[in-house]
Amino acid sequence: MYDVLIIGGGVSGVSCALLLGSASNKPFASDKKIGVIAHQKTSSLQNAVFNNVYGIPVGKLGSELLTESLDHLTTVYPHVEQILNEKVLKISGEAGNFQITTNSKTYNSKIIVIGIGSGSPFIIEGLEKYVISHKKAAPEKNRIQLKNDDHFVTEGIYVCGTLAGQRSQLAIASGSGASVAGDILTLWNNGNHAQVHDALGK
Repeated sequence: MYDVLIIGGGVSGVSCALLLGSASNKPFASDKKIGVIAHQKTSSLQNAVFNNVYGIPVGKLGSELLTESLDHLTTVYPHVEQILNEKVLKISGEAGNFQITTNSKTYNSKIIVIGIGSGSPFIIEGLEKYVISHKKAAPEKNRIQLKNDDHFVTEGIYVCGTLAGQRSQLAIASGSGASVAGDILTLWNNGNHAQVHDALGK
């Protein structure tokens, strides 16, 4: 049983995983089991080149970022389990006991975070009732999102990145994933606002 399982190995999903992983020294997060299903084959980053993102070198390829971000997660926060080369097909159950079925097996998690792209049609069975047209994409692109209130879909389910209705910009997607992580950490901290920073001298 995972405490949180993140679906998506792109910008928003891995950003969420990094922040959750960085909280392992906090009493409220030290015993949490965190996983990410990092299926990246259809990520929009595969063909991207970045020249306008804070902190990322000019000309950085999205395909490089996909690989480097998972390496970063492995190196710095190895307790975050990475599930590679599996695609989520179905979600069932309820908060505290979701079943996440991939093309290979079924996992259980108390909380799920969905950070896949906003392409249509939506490919995960079980969440169809939350699918709406994307509010910040051109209609002709036929993008979709999940209905949410500040990333919160329903009890135990969060969404981040473009599927949350955010614009398709790397910096926005990254912040969206981190925002969800902060909300989950706050939940684990009994509602007391939580954030994680590293600093020199500490």
